[in-house]
Amino acid sequence: MTHYPDFKIVAEQLVQTAQWASRMGWAPATSSNYSVRLPDDAAPAYCAITGSGIDKGTIEVEHILAVDQYGKPIDAEGLKPSAETLLHLLLYRTMGAGAVLHTHSLSAALLSHVARNEGQVQLSGWELLKGLSGIDTHDVEISLPVFPNSQDMQALSTHVEQALSNQRPCYGFLLAGHGLYAWGKDISEAKRHLEVFEYLLQCQREVTQHGHSANTR
Repeated sequence: MTHYPDFKIVAEQLVQTAQWASRMGWAPATSSNYSVRLPDDAAPAYCAITGSGIDKGTIEVEHILAVDQYGKPIDAEGLKPSAETLLHLLLYRTMGAGAVLHTHSLSAALLSHVARNEGQVQLSGWELLKGLSGIDTHDVEISLPVFPNSQDMQALSTHVEQALSNQRPCYGFLLAGHGLYAWGKDISEAKRHLEVFEYLLQCQREVTQHGHSANTR
C-alpha cells in the first residue's frame, strides 16, 4: 500500500463503492473495476484502483492498490491492478476525471451489443438525465458512445482516447458486449453518474425489448 497518508480513506471509499455495485448486480463474478485519482503530492502514485480478480461483494481495503501514471503498481504487496487500468488512466488524462467506475450490468452488456454497429446509444426525454452534471432539463439528447471491445488494452485505450478527445464529454461510454464506464470530478459525482446511466440503460433495454431500437428517442 502506498505511503500517501490518506490512501486508506480513498481505499475505503472504493471498497464501499465496489460492494454497492455488487449489491446492485452490476459486478458479476470478479468483474468490474473502480479507481480514484490521487492528488499530485501522492506522486509517484497516480491513482488508487481495485485489484484484478477480486470478488467485489467481498472486496476489502487490502485489495486496493496504487499505480503510477503508466499503470505500474506501487507497493502492491502481490496485488495486480485491473487489466483495464489503461482505460482509467486515459479518462484522467483526457476527461479530467477524479474517479472512474466500470460495471458489467446486464443492461449495459446487452444494449452495447445491440448498438455496436451504430456506435452509440442515444438517451433523450428521460427525467433522470438531469442527474448528469450540467444538465437541467429532460429535453436533451445524450449520445453514449459504444466502442468495440478488445483484449489489446493499449490499442483499445488509444482508440477510446482519440474518439473522446473529439466529442462533447458525456461522462460515460460503453464497450460492446462488455459494460459501462462512468466518471466524475470525484467519487461521489462518478457514483451518481453511474447510477443515472445504469437506470437509463435499464429503461432503454425495456424499450428495445418492445421492438424499438436501442437508439429510440
